[in-house]
Amino acid sequence: MTVTGGNDPAEGAPGGTSRASPAAYGTFIDDFDVPELDVRHWLPAYLPAWSSRREAAATWHVSGSCLTLEIPAEHPLWCPDDHEPPLRVSGVQSGNQSGPIGSTRGQQPFRVGQTVREEQPRFEGLLMESGRFEIRCAMVLSPRSMAAAWLVGFEDEPERCGELCVVEVFGRSVRASGGRTTAEVGMGVHAFRDPGLVEDFVSPRVDIDPAEMHTYAVEWDAAAAIHLVDGVEVRRTPHPPGYPLQAMIAVFDFPDWSVGSDDTLVPALFVDRVAWRPTV
Repeated sequence: MTVTGGNDPAEGAPGGTSRASPAAYGTFIDDFDVPELDVRHWLPAYLPAWSSRREAAATWHVSGSCLTLEIPAEHPLWCPDDHEPPLRVSGVQSGNQSGPIGSTRGQQPFRVGQTVREEQPRFEGLLMESGRFEIRCAMVLSPRSMAAAWLVGFEDEPERCGELCVVEVFGRSVRASGGRTTAEVGMGVHAFRDPGLVEDFVSPRVDIDPAEMHTYAVEWDAAAAIHLVDGVEVRRTPHPPGYPLQAMIAVFDFPDWSVGSDDTLVPALFVDRVAWRPTV
């Protein structure tokens, strides 16, 4: 873990309060070279306000200078009595906060009027406003799973909720033919409840095998976001979110997509490196 150009952005683990302005971080690099997750910067639970940190906990480990997120057969459903279709997920996120239990103040609600089930303390492990974010990772996916890394508003104000997707790959989009493997790589902006954003999300087919290590990146400022795969520009998205964004990294499984013989498959996301360099 390397953080330069400012004071340590977090004091204490996600169970407590951590606050820092995006400018305080300087350059951020996590190459997972210590066999523990740095909980000053990462919370290993997926949007826990809608369930709890225990129920939304990821299955993960760090070894060989790599963070592994996976979904073994025994991994539970996420929000099983509330989310349709059924979903299982293992993820880490670099920010977290919510209003009190019973309020509608939470991050990325999946339905109108959704209420908080477990209040979340304010956690600012890494927030970014502009610059270059990249993730080097590999994915083991089946047709019923996907993996993604995206930047989303911290939602200190409810309308500051837009998303800047760095990479999203569904296993069912991967094609191999004649020694060539390709995949649809999702990227762009999801406006959600931000009236100042325009929905602009595409999934171009790219010549990559997502099971191998690749670097997915986005460079953005107030005017545009440049999306890159292995250093090659794939597309540009105008007017991305202009407020603090937190990183979300996760692997997903969709049981309803089962073909009947795949329940023992273990989708996984192997993260070799995450880095952010702010705009100077």
